[in-house]
Amino acid sequence: MGFFSKIKEGLKKTRDSVVGQIDSMLKSFKKIDEELFEELEELLVMGDVGVPTAQKICDELRTRVKKEGITDPDQINVLLREITADLLTGNQELNISTKPSVILVIGVNGVGKTTTIGKLANDLRNRGKRVTLAAADTFRAAAIDQLQVWADRSGADIIKQNEGSDPAAVVFDAISSAKARGNDVIICDTAGRLHNKKHLMDELAKINRIIDRELPDADKEILLVLDATTGQNAVNQAVEFRKATGITGIVLTKLDGTAKGGVVLAIRDGLDIPVKYIGVGEQIDDLQPFDPQDFAKALFDRGE
Repeated sequence: MGFFSKIKEGLKKTRDSVVGQIDSMLKSFKKIDEELFEELEELLVMGDVGVPTAQKICDELRTRVKKEGITDPDQINVLLREITADLLTGNQELNISTKPSVILVIGVNGVGKTTTIGKLANDLRNRGKRVTLAAADTFRAAAIDQLQVWADRSGADIIKQNEGSDPAAVVFDAISSAKARGNDVIICDTAGRLHNKKHLMDELAKINRIIDRELPDADKEILLVLDATTGQNAVNQAVEFRKATGITGIVLTKLDGTAKGGVVLAIRDGLDIPVKYIGVGEQIDDLQPFDPQDFAKALFDRGE
């Protein structure tokens, strides 16, 4: 299955639910009026786009419809695709130009964080990058074991210590190893205990200090992994994690298992955090770099 086909298939539940309702609504209107915009806004909110973003989309639609003299409700779909793509565009590429660069991966347990790291390592390896994994979620032995499996599958190096070790010490060792081996990217797993925010904040701060001290000029991405199936709760998690640490991008997993794909818009527009990868399946190559144009096209595709 091709790149675009995977995204299209992964968004099927969202497209069938949210966009299907929007299409049905548009077909019931003979003209574009305020009632149409109000119903559209309501459907977008129900589709986990979020109230502020739904209002923003509808305001832009009103402007475009008036400016372009559009009268046919059927043309709203095309405008929605264009406005969605514009909203999602900007800073979606990974910033990893230095050698080595660091990717710090954060998120609550259960969102697919360790799996995401493995798939991300595989993607970078396929792009010719030499990757070091730092098993800094030392709170769970299972996380260390799982990361070892992904290191084996993706061909990445892995640095790990025993359960209960200091996470910052693991990151320090991973940096030393990557420097010695001339590797391009270090990906750090972290514990996801959001319920103990102070401990989480302290731990992430310590890891960040180690990275900044040992690699002061390195590019650093802090990627928050969110589970798309949780809808607006994913937005709440992003708010909480942003209080604990800076976030440079989002990885949204399990998009193929939910009708709540509209949450991508809520996160990108509402929180001004770019989405950098999306997960659209269980296979090792089902973590896709986020492409706003492809996402919008797949979301509003009518199969025509």
